[in-house]
Amino acid sequence: MKKQYNTTKQWYAIHTYSGFEEKVAESIKQRADALDMADKIFDCMVPKEKMIEIKNGKRKVVEKKIFQGYVLVQLKLSEDAWYVVRNTPNVTGFVGTGTNPTPVSEDEMQKIIKRMGLEQPKHNIDFAVGEVVGIIDGPFKGFDGSVNEIDEAKGKLKVLVNMFGRETPVELDSLQVKKT
Repeated sequence: MKKQYNTTKQWYAIHTYSGFEEKVAESIKQRADALDMADKIFDCMVPKEKMIEIKNGKRKVVEKKIFQGYVLVQLKLSEDAWYVVRNTPNVTGFVGTGTNPTPVSEDEMQKIIKRMGLEQPKHNIDFAVGEVVGIIDGPFKGFDGSVNEIDEAKGKLKVLVNMFGRETPVELDSLQVKKT
């Protein structure tokens, strides 16, 4: 009995070995071109978002993979398209039940694309005023202090650090502190 395939153009998630996402996406694009399957395999991407990191006291915007070990591929599911993607080196399989790949919903794709398209990285500040934090980077590394102010837009915290018997306000990046 021949398998029934949904022949509409949809996005599917494929699982890859971690660290090979870019290579897999590139391989699928090359194979689609080489095997003349542009009418069946349309696009392939590794969803990434911009994030802020601190390295050596400097803020840096880096691109991080949203889903480690996954690549999204847009195709019309058919025996040959399924075979080409499934047999690409470092692909471990389609996401779905058994051998039936499950398409990523349009709603979820919109959320992923929106998340990828954010130009300004978001600051993820999970601290509250009055909370005691430990400073893990910068000249006050090793000190504890209490959060006095939070600037969500800039990703900064004003922390009161006890030095020489009095509290001194110190402005820190939210990535320079951790919960104690």
